[in-house]
Amino acid sequence: MPSLSLIIPARSEQWLSATVEDALAKMRGETEIIVVLDGTQADPSLRQDPRVNVIQHHESVGQRAAINEAARLSSATHLMKCDAHCAFAEGFDVALMSSCESDWIVVPRMYNLHVFNWACPCGHQMYQGATPALCPICKGVGPFQQVLVWQPRWHKRTDFARFDGELHFQYWGAFGERPEAQTDLAPTMSLIGAAFCLQREYFWALGGCDEGHGGWGQQGTEMACKTWLSGGTLIVNKQTWFAHLFRTQDGFAFPWGFSGTAQGRARAYSRRLWIESEWPGATRPLRWLVDHFWPVPGW
Repeated sequence: MPSLSLIIPARSEQWLSATVEDALAKMRGETEIIVVLDGTQADPSLRQDPRVNVIQHHESVGQRAAINEAARLSSATHLMKCDAHCAFAEGFDVALMSSCESDWIVVPRMYNLHVFNWACPCGHQMYQGATPALCPICKGVGPFQQVLVWQPRWHKRTDFARFDGELHFQYWGAFGERPEAQTDLAPTMSLIGAAFCLQREYFWALGGCDEGHGGWGQQGTEMACKTWLSGGTLIVNKQTWFAHLFRTQDGFAFPWGFSGTAQGRARAYSRRLWIESEWPGATRPLRWLVDHFWPVPGW
């Protein structure tokens, strides 16, 4: 029986195989990996391993539904959701489980992930992004090849997050200067949603991932509000980490189709749940959470 199910929803993810291999190399507990291929194949393919279970959907069901499906198949005591373009600290699974109480969500501290460089035939390498048009050294036009780096950018670290009065995610580096943020297990108002760990029974006590939002969007705000407002706690474990590829720069496409209209619907649904207090599991109002972390920029 696994102790942790690492759930990786994936759709057209170039770095899925590298993510799975890194997790397998860094796991130190009784951990399994459940990959949900949401409407696409794994390319490159995943090697067979008894610790890796793959669910294949020929039509996309959306990220939230994929996470819920994997959680229903799990028999582990703990769940961890992670994006399909991440690297991990050694023993990340044991560290997260050991710090995860029954009504907590625990997130590892986060670094940006340097996945690859573009290599010119002249030998010069350029940082990941869109295919270069020109080598700045030899002025050649390629062909350029991707060279795997797969290392955290140690100067790009995130521990704390929040959301503003419109429930939009915001980084909150300044919170790290507060006295309550100095411990290895420190509270955070919100999370980015790329990686989090909790007990499986608690995941379902919170209602799983609410598919009323649509397939994607507002997941960090959802999990943060569900935890804090039901009487639980959201914690950053600084003793472990993961590194995450951010695809906001040129050259990276977002795999789940998500229009501005769909994003607006997800945010409107989120505001109904938390600002208008429509989530039935809440024992505290949203005002309590803002006061708990006061002062909070954007409020």
